[in-house]
Amino acid sequence: MESFLNMSTSPSASLIAAASAAAGHQQFPGGTLYVVATPIGNLADLNLRAIHVLGLVDAVACEDTRVSAQLLRWLGLHKPLLALHQHNEQQAAEGLVARLLAGERIAYVSDAGTPAISDPGAVLVAAAARAGVRVMPLPGASSAAAALSVAGDARAQGFRFVGFLPTKAAERRAALQALTGAPHSQVLFEAPHRIQELIALLAELAPEQTLTVCREVTKQFETIHTAPCATLPDWMAADKQRERGEFVLVLHAAPAPAGEAGLPEEAQRTLRVLVRELPLKQAASLAAELTGESRKALYQLALAWKQDAADDANGDGDGDGDGDTDSDSDTGARSG
Repeated sequence: MESFLNMSTSPSASLIAAASAAAGHQQFPGGTLYVVATPIGNLADLNLRAIHVLGLVDAVACEDTRVSAQLLRWLGLHKPLLALHQHNEQQAAEGLVARLLAGERIAYVSDAGTPAISDPGAVLVAAAARAGVRVMPLPGASSAAAALSVAGDARAQGFRFVGFLPTKAAERRAALQALTGAPHSQVLFEAPHRIQELIALLAELAPEQTLTVCREVTKQFETIHTAPCATLPDWMAADKQRERGEFVLVLHAAPAPAGEAGLPEEAQRTLRVLVRELPLKQAASLAAELTGESRKALYQLALAWKQDAADDANGDGDGDGDGDTDSDSDTGARSG
């Protein structure tokens, strides 16, 4: 998605030595494809293992030879560069697999970030796997992972990577409409010339859902902003600088529908599981910690269930022996 920052100052030989000291004792066999993550905007994010492998391989396959040549020059490395991008990936993969079968070590890098995630690389990896070639990931910078880590979507039941939406208006609206209301975080990419349109569409289709806007991640003018979708068009219009750069968006999980006592159904399911095994106070406290809901509301709901069960048993007593009553001192606890 992005190119590297200032490369005017090359690191000293001590960086290469540090990389060798950190990773040199590990096994990096020949005949292996190394999928190497590179920085998404900040060269300091390039890890020592990646540096060591880039110095070890016989050739570097890359999305854009001009971009990768800059990175290798900055590292003081000189390697043959082999172009593999979205327009030639199938054909280029065949040639690279032949070299791998001959025993070469080859690294693949995209322009920035982790290859094969909204970038070329998947066709090459699949071809290598079909040929029985070992593929080794070298993890590192990922704008999707970085955005998820600062989104704070505590209610999400996992996440989904979406990437770029269709560019045609009707397809774009339909795709975005399908994303609203989901119980998990969803990661989207967007270009600066379409960000206003996307923000406006989200405000229309999912006004109550929360969105985290990540702009220029890891760069000097990085911006992270989390707010309800309905408020974001005004926020973006307030400063033209907010429309510039590369964007990663995290659409947060939709609020769960409220059930009894105004508590989301997911929180109630969690509480029901816990009260089967634990005393009421302990179950309510743990449910509050897991769901982020009010401990007092959860406790009161558990007491109501207990009373209902007692009524159904014709007043035979609850028999749980934990001493919980409606006047228990815990009822004055603050909301979680």
